[in-house]
Amino acid sequence: MTVVTVDYHTAGEPFRIVTAGLPPVPGDTVAERRAVALGAGGTATAPRPGALDDIRRLLTREPRGHAGMYGGFVVPADDGEAHFGVLFWHKDGYSTACGHGTMALGAWAVDSGLVAAPADGTAWVRIDVPSGRVSAAVHRTGGRTTAITFRNVPTRIAARGLPVETARGTVTVDLAHAGACYASVRAADLGLAVEPGQLPELTAAGREIRAALADEPATRHPADPRLSGVYGVILYDELPDTPSGPNQRNVTVFADGQIDRSPCGSGTSARLALLAADGRLGDGRELRHESVIGTVFTGRVAADHPDGVVTEVTGTAHRTGEHRFVLDPYDTLGTGFLL
Repeated sequence: MTVVTVDYHTAGEPFRIVTAGLPPVPGDTVAERRAVALGAGGTATAPRPGALDDIRRLLTREPRGHAGMYGGFVVPADDGEAHFGVLFWHKDGYSTACGHGTMALGAWAVDSGLVAAPADGTAWVRIDVPSGRVSAAVHRTGGRTTAITFRNVPTRIAARGLPVETARGTVTVDLAHAGACYASVRAADLGLAVEPGQLPELTAAGREIRAALADEPATRHPADPRLSGVYGVILYDELPDTPSGPNQRNVTVFADGQIDRSPCGSGTSARLALLAADGRLGDGRELRHESVIGTVFTGRVAADHPDGVVTEVTGTAHRTGEHRFVLDPYDTLGTGFLL
């Protein structure tokens, strides 16, 4: 097995793009191809073994990857209106949305020449993902990509103030569907702060809250059951407002205890919908959203929509390397291991 990738990071969160070595993935849409990736009887966090999932494990496990790795398989678009499609994956399986990955894919599409872009100006890259069609506006100055704006599928608030019992007491949780379902919790309500030194406690709290919401009806997507269930728990701190609007620091715990190093693109969409409902994003104000490592996204509500609000999230993405991974048939570790 030989797999070729181009790697990026978006605000510190990795994204590994497979450019060669992928077997054909049957299906007429990206959502159908994700179902194929999961396999008969598989789930988003427990896919059935197969050639496609061998590649996911190869790229996310040691010694070629790590437990925080994220990436995507580039597949055909649903129709001719998009440039391509993508199946998002992480160490535990396949997700339905990924804002930081969309930003990285936009940068890659322009860098590789797949999508033409001006030396000065903006190129729009349209991408089909399991939750729908998203886009990345790639901003260029002097022939260099300076920022990427991710426009998400509509974000809908599902519940406010849900009480959840935790080992640290009862907290209230807000739920929003932003291509995936996110639960928002104020870190201070758990006696915590979003700081690198508290990551073990934050991770444990995020996993506990996600498990507690497993049977919560509001986590079910009203139109597509494949988008149901809490994907990520956003633990956030309130910071002093900037002249432009709210200012928050967050860490998103997703899948089975994976930590987003970026401020989380789709999670930022969830926060934007909630802040807009609270009246904090009127008059063109925007959210400054900081990650646990200090990187920043800015976000805004671009438009109202029958299914919620349309959000835009801006950040930066940079290429970190190009790789040709191989699997030696005599390697007893095979596709690798996780610690």
